[in-house]
Formats: sequence, C-alpha cells, structure tokens
Amino acid sequence: MATHPLWSDEYWLLLLQLYLQKPAGMKSLYSRSLVELSLELHIPPRSLYEQQFLLRQRETPVLQLIWETYADNPRRLSRDVKKLRSMKGFGQPAEFYEGVEVKETFERDFLPLKQNEALKPVMLIMVLDLYFRLTPITMVEETPEIQELAKLLKISPRLVVEVMDVFQFCDPYLNRDDLMISPLLLPCQEIWNRYGNDNPEKLSALAAQLHDYFR
Repeated sequence: MATHPLWSDEYWLLLLQLYLQKPAGMKSLYSRSLVELSLELHIPPRSLYEQQFLLRQRETPVLQLIWETYADNPRRLSRDVKKLRSMKGFGQPAEFYEGVEVKETFERDFLPLKQNEALKPVMLIMVLDLYFRLTPITMVEETPEIQELAKLLKISPRLVVEVMDVFQFCDPYLNRDDLMISPLLLPCQEIWNRYGNDNPEKLSALAAQLHDYFR
C-alpha cells in the first residue's frame, strides 16, 4: 500500500475525525464525506480509503498516540483539526505541483461542469452506466430506470435523457451521421473515451461504488 506523496502525518487527525463520525468506522470509498476530504487534501479517495485501514490497525507508535490522545476526547480533536485547517498553506500543495505535470482527473470528476453546473463528470459516469443497460427506444423520460437515476442524482429526467442523447452520438456502434450541437458533447466524449470502449463490468462496478456519493 503506497503512501500518496502529498500525505502528511498531520492528516491523521482529519482522517480520525472522519473515521469517528457516526456511524463510527470505515467510510466507503466514495462516501461524500471521504470525497470531500479528498478534494480538500488533493489526495485521491482511494488513497484515503486505504489509509483508514492503517488507522484502524494502530500498528505504529504515532497512530497509537493519536488514538490515546483523541479517541475519547472529541472536543480536543475538533479543536486541533480546526487549528490544522487554519494553518497557512493547508490543502494548497503548491510546492509539490510546481513544475510538475499532474493529472487531476479525480478532482475534476467531482466538480461541476462549466458547460452545465447541474452536472459533474461522476454524474455522467452514472448516466453512461445506465446507457449500456437500455436501448435507444427506452432512453426517454418515462422510463422508470431514468426516473430513478434522476432522483438519485437530483436532476431532472429530461437532463438524463439529454446526456444519453449525446452519448448516442459518441457511440460508434450507432453510426450517427447527423450533426450534434451540444455544450455537453466534449465532457460526454471524454467520459466515453475513458469508459465507453472498456469492459462494461468495470464501469458497472464503479457506478455501484459511486452510489454512496449521491446518497
């Protein structure tokens, strides 16, 4: 289990506070609280998820001390976490990024699209997963699966259908030769390039994990 280069031992406090949130224990890979901490620290969710295992095992002197100091003293933990967040440069690892080309895919996936702020790339991933479960004739607002997904994502069924229309244009098997003019074409094409031509089981597994983020 490799430690992310941006990880700092001070972050154990933030992770412990997250771990102790009710219900106390491991937080799922794409739980909203873990993703929010991930965005704050610029560290991918999977890295923080794996760090939880080390935190739970308490195998190092540092972790044992953290548990002894804070586990039964939530007020002290809250105070020190607040102090940590107030430190200059917290969550802004400029020195690490300086002069380095960094892929920020995971962060962009959870941020609103500039083309439509009601959508995020992770939402397009969810729509693409459903896209492969339907036929074009069923990609309409009245379809129960579309209504259920819209409710989960907190958007309108019409918007889900609009995204599916764009995915139809991206789908090489449909051989669409008409002209597509939509601000969503570029972000949908990016998601298609990442997942549309890969094993659909991988996409399905990812979508299942992402459900926790939208609950």
